[in-house]
Amino acid sequence: MTELLSNYVSGQWQNGQGAGTALHDPVLGTALVRVDASGLDLAAAFAFARHHGGAALRALTYAQRAAMLGAAAKVLQANRDAYYEISTANSGTVKNDTAVDVDGGIYTLGTYAKMGESMGDVHFMHDGEPARLAKDPLFQSQHVLTPTRGVALFINAFNFPAWGLWEKAAPALLSGVPVIVKPATTTAWLTQRMVKDVVDAGIFPAGAISVICGSSAGLMDQLDPFDVVSFTGSADTAAIIRSHPAVTKKSVRVNIEADSVNSALLMPGEALGSEAIDLLAKEVAREMTVKSGQKCTAIRRVLVPEAMYETVAQAISARLAKTTVGNPRNETVRMGAVVNREQFNAVRDGLTYLKAQAAVLHDGSTHALVDADAAVACCVGPTLLGTCNAAGSDAADRVHDTEVFGPVATLVPYRSTGNGDLAHALQLIRRGQGSLVASVYGSDPAELARAIPELTDSHGRVHVISPDVAAMHTGHGNVMPQSLHGGPGRAGGGEELGGLRALNFYHRRAAIQASTAVLTQLK
Repeated sequence: MTELLSNYVSGQWQNGQGAGTALHDPVLGTALVRVDASGLDLAAAFAFARHHGGAALRALTYAQRAAMLGAAAKVLQANRDAYYEISTANSGTVKNDTAVDVDGGIYTLGTYAKMGESMGDVHFMHDGEPARLAKDPLFQSQHVLTPTRGVALFINAFNFPAWGLWEKAAPALLSGVPVIVKPATTTAWLTQRMVKDVVDAGIFPAGAISVICGSSAGLMDQLDPFDVVSFTGSADTAAIIRSHPAVTKKSVRVNIEADSVNSALLMPGEALGSEAIDLLAKEVAREMTVKSGQKCTAIRRVLVPEAMYETVAQAISARLAKTTVGNPRNETVRMGAVVNREQFNAVRDGLTYLKAQAAVLHDGSTHALVDADAAVACCVGPTLLGTCNAAGSDAADRVHDTEVFGPVATLVPYRSTGNGDLAHALQLIRRGQGSLVASVYGSDPAELARAIPELTDSHGRVHVISPDVAAMHTGHGNVMPQSLHGGPGRAGGGEELGGLRALNFYHRRAAIQASTAVLTQLK
């Protein structure tokens, strides 16, 4: 029987009391390890984290906690090879895709360690300048941010077991708030191993970080008014979390990252042979194939002038045709598997649903699998669909409403009147009802700048790619710790990262009304 992974709660490693759920290799189909959280004393686990872990973290300054993050990053870097092996086996990812998750997580942790160094040896943050409350400046109001005296519960998605852990945990721990991580069961192995390595290194005080692998049943029931919960996953699960009594009655603070039908926009006026068109095609193909399209930030809709539809379709299809699909252990393979059979079937069903309103421009089924049995491996070839013309783009409501979480994107032409109808393109993009990210491709800085404000109200991030940044832009789907991650509307309304802005979620704001003499003593 495979190894049963332990949970780390109440300052000790504990096994669940059940047989456990097996995690599988999505390419070979073999069982890897088991996870189980049944029988854990969740009330005791939350209390220990809240009171022991929280008190110990709050006793430290921001700079001291930043040093701990830096030490944790070094431990993770030393064990990087093991994480790559786990990711290949459990997530079916090729090395480049594993790097996005593993190296991205370590980079984010290290970035917050550096940010925290500059915050100094203080225990709370000033929020703005003092405001005079009377004619005489003697009596003033100073807003401050202090760490919440609660625990941060993270319910994470399956697609980023490494980065998803650290992009939430880094700002929380820097804030002085203990974290309890519930990774998605399917890929929990990597999360558990990373937490184990950090715990074994003795970097953080007991209770500062906990991990629960298995069912999430009962976790929300443990939350108290000053706790916070951050969730990444489906809109349906997000609705359940938002309706839980901990949120509706105790006002537990919630951050949600949910479904997102992200867009890439080619600006009007780009001529045949334009570098912007090549940049668009390159980025779309990359976003479709990195992690087999299993990224919440991946491009799902590609908006182009109607007159450029065939040109762009051919450019993207030519790049996709070169993508080898199969066993990530084979050095010639460039795209591995989706995470399990359930996701494999979901992608297939989603494709069938979209094909009712869109034509197939590049057929993923034409990709023969390399070193993989098609009857076992959860591999799906990259598929590009298209709505053919501007009228079809208006009529294809499924394209704007449905996120197929795999290597699938749809080319959506907008009206070409003269240099193109940008207003029509923006109207189509907004039918996504709020997204994590939109990327814009063009050559004219003034026109690009004109389009940006039309996108920022409905997107958490706008990534603008022009020829002058072709060699240095960070990518449509790459989430950088310096920039906001989240999005309004159907994307969940959440906000993560964005530099030190991420710390706001883990702090409480209060106004102190006092004499200037008192305020100057605040440290």
